[in-house]
Amino acid sequence: MPRLSFEFFPPKSLTASFRLWDCVNTLAPLAPDFVSVTYGAGGTTRQLTHEAVSTLNTTTDLTVAAHLTCINATCAETLAIADQYAKAGITDIVALRGDAPKGSNGFIAHPDGFASSVDLIAALADTEQFNIRVGAYPEKHPEAADQAADIAFLKRKIDAGATSTITQFFFEADTFFRFRDACVKAGIDAPIIPGILPVENWAGVQKFSAQCGTTIPPVVAQAFENATRDGTTDLLATALATELCDDLLTGGVDHLHFYTLNKPGLTYDVARALGITPKHRLQNVA
Repeated sequence: MPRLSFEFFPPKSLTASFRLWDCVNTLAPLAPDFVSVTYGAGGTTRQLTHEAVSTLNTTTDLTVAAHLTCINATCAETLAIADQYAKAGITDIVALRGDAPKGSNGFIAHPDGFASSVDLIAALADTEQFNIRVGAYPEKHPEAADQAADIAFLKRKIDAGATSTITQFFFEADTFFRFRDACVKAGIDAPIIPGILPVENWAGVQKFSAQCGTTIPPVVAQAFENATRDGTTDLLATALATELCDDLLTGGVDHLHFYTLNKPGLTYDVARALGITPKHRLQNVA
């Protein structure tokens, strides 16, 4: 059976907190390798992320990976957050440059902050306290000149101290396999974990795909248009995500990372369709 991991985002309201906890309770029995908690654009959820990570770390037996970015903070402030995590026993970090605030003209490094994710990774690696994961783009980062340049930058992140990568979502297994092969050719030997997004909201996924450079195959777009008309989008989303995961596993992938959007239903259904069974109930709940 493949190893699993799940991404959550920090709640911004009491209702959202209950939704997150429901998501955790639903997916934790699938025994993920780790779960991660995101950072909002522009660092807007910094405190919320810290609170969610701390709560999950102290009230469950899950390995929690905290997202950490370079946005709107000095080097000292960012490393102070990392130190707080280390003192709390949190040893996994997803180190990212981070998205610029909405309405801005792109990433601008803080005058006293890290200039790039490579610098952040190197600083975290120097502490010798963290397992550092980083992001990767199977179809290149939207700001990269081309995929070769993007993969070269990914190698710099690995060389700086990252231990594994998690990819942006994609719709076709061959997209991942081409990227994986190119990474190996470039000398990247760290694990490359494919990111899977079961489609909960087709309109939202179309918008997000445009922002992050993910290609939507015409056949997928047409299928969702038909399913939206027929009220069968959940069935289609489950079938397509399961087929994608099955193709990845057949191609040698041994770890799947799911972007849950704090909605566990489709992710759970896909895991069960792959033959993954719940192993235990959530432990050590406060």
